[in-house]
Amino acid sequence: MVLVTSLTLMYNSNIIQFFTMLKKDDNTQQMVYYQAGIGTYTTPQVATPLMAKFSKALDEAIAWNLHAHVMGGYEFLMQNYTAGDRICIFGFSRGAYTARSLAGMIHKVGILPRCNHQQVPFAYKMYTREDELGWTQSNAFKKAFSVHADIEFLGVWDTVNSVGIVPRRLPFTTSNTIVRTFRHAVSLDERRAKFKANLWNRPNANEETLGISLKKKHHDQPKKVHKSHSLRALEAKYNKDHSQPTDVEEVWFSGCHCDIGGGSVSNDTTINLARIPLRWMIRECFKTNTGIMFDRDGLRDLGMNPDALYPEVLPRPPPLPVGDACIQDIPTEGSLSQVQKDSALKNYSGDPSELGAGAVVTQTEEQLELLDALSPIYDQLSLVWFWWILEFFPIKQRYQRGDNSWSSYFGWNMGRGRIIPKQKKQGVKVHRSVKMRLEAQHKDGSKYQPKANIDFANATWVD
Repeated sequence: MVLVTSLTLMYNSNIIQFFTMLKKDDNTQQMVYYQAGIGTYTTPQVATPLMAKFSKALDEAIAWNLHAHVMGGYEFLMQNYTAGDRICIFGFSRGAYTARSLAGMIHKVGILPRCNHQQVPFAYKMYTREDELGWTQSNAFKKAFSVHADIEFLGVWDTVNSVGIVPRRLPFTTSNTIVRTFRHAVSLDERRAKFKANLWNRPNANEETLGISLKKKHHDQPKKVHKSHSLRALEAKYNKDHSQPTDVEEVWFSGCHCDIGGGSVSNDTTINLARIPLRWMIRECFKTNTGIMFDRDGLRDLGMNPDALYPEVLPRPPPLPVGDACIQDIPTEGSLSQVQKDSALKNYSGDPSELGAGAVVTQTEEQLELLDALSPIYDQLSLVWFWWILEFFPIKQRYQRGDNSWSSYFGWNMGRGRIIPKQKKQGVKVHRSVKMRLEAQHKDGSKYQPKANIDFANATWVD
């Protein structure tokens, strides 16, 4: 079962392209579900057109209908899940947060039997409770009414730290032990205040100890709620039931938010940065044996060779040399793909006559990767002035230190790049296309410098 949740964008995101490539012709083999993104949904209680528009605006601004998005995906699973099914969930941006929230809800309250629609709002309410009594009740609810289910694969593109103007933190959105495989493509160049990366993390030592002690002291009778029992400590407690650690891989890519998840360029622009993390995510689906079935022609259209993905994922050839190819600026006129093609293929060692007029379709993945890697970055702080308004407001920022402890502060973002935590201790995984961009230069001779505080001495380059 493959669930994808999208974000409201003018142009197709990676989520839509991913969904397009899924096999959908046999529900007995693979069942797929697509949910329109935040900002496109109104609840059934909103009756008038004016109120519907107002609800959509609120949803886009502060994720007013986040609960409806999560419960929508949950109801699909409730109606269709059968024991033994593999659940795979994907999302981008705030849709990625919705995907992680859905996985968290499944962890905390399980999946209800089919047709229990009236129980779903109650189950969601228990999922969102952060106090000890609420956790005890949700655990009892899960045992009484629901079935346990693991998440086979949770794949997200650039999950943001909040889902609107009002920050939210729902249980099991930053770690979740029922998720077997977690893959996250993260932006190196996004720098807006309300688009800080929501990375996967684990409880620190004190919280793990608190979780263990809470579990040892647990009795059937409800206990008084203690404020010291933080949300993270309670997550640690209820994560203890699963000893198998999640296979986590978060990889950083060149580009801003929509350069990672798609939507920064028109649908007819075939060459762009977002295709690199899309191909990476698809390859990870094959490498981790999710069982997801893709359309072979769709994979070829993206530049991927289906025979190199199944039945065995073959090692990728080394990247093509950059040579004197230039990093492209945002075009003002003409064909973006043609400009990039003329520039990036100057030093291609093969026979250019083999490419012909349909080069974008027939080129190898490595050739397309070079073109995509040198595509323009669409920095919204440079393109849309009103994003700067939030940069001058003091906003609460929260980040995790190297020892897994948390620090919060109020401050002005002022367009600063993202903080990548725990680089020295744990290293940082960076896609090889970033190195290609680093080796190239702009037409004015300047070099690419990621906006995040990355230390490439600690980088591990991945395919």
